[in-house]
Amino acid sequence: MATLKELIKGAPVHERKLELRSYPLDDGRLIIEGWLRDERLVDGYHWNGVRRDPGVVHWMCIRFLVGDWPLTILEAEGEMPNVPHDLCPTTLEGIKRAVGVKIVAGYSEQIRKIFGGVRGCNHLTHLMMVMGTAALHGYWTHHTRKKRPVPNSLEEFEALPQLVNSCALWGE
Repeated sequence: MATLKELIKGAPVHERKLELRSYPLDDGRLIIEGWLRDERLVDGYHWNGVRRDPGVVHWMCIRFLVGDWPLTILEAEGEMPNVPHDLCPTTLEGIKRAVGVKIVAGYSEQIRKIFGGVRGCNHLTHLMMVMGTAALHGYWTHHTRKKRPVPNSLEEFEALPQLVNSCALWGE
């Protein structure tokens, strides 16, 4: 039987790109910037039969200011340079409900509770969820640019609370 990879023969019809960047500030905090871009790669038709060209469907951004420990969302903002509906930008103000959320085990569930479904935008919810892990990676990349003392035990490892139960490797 062929693998899924071997079954792919034609060009893609849709592409989603996520770009996540961490920018350090002078005071040790970080700005995490996430971009989501959906692009329709082929032409097609709207539900009403009107033809639609290939092109960008969603292009949106969220920025979190993160700091403190455990890492916490301190400020939040967003923008939507391109969206398919006039109602979409009305969800941007809701991003501020993420302020105060700690990036620890259960982060994604918290984001879903405060912004998922009709409380927000599916695309922004997805972006916020992946930004949590990116924030931790950015934090540790920034804070490990200088050599630190080696911990004597796992309990002395500062990142342990963020790692426990975050994946199969770190499960209790």
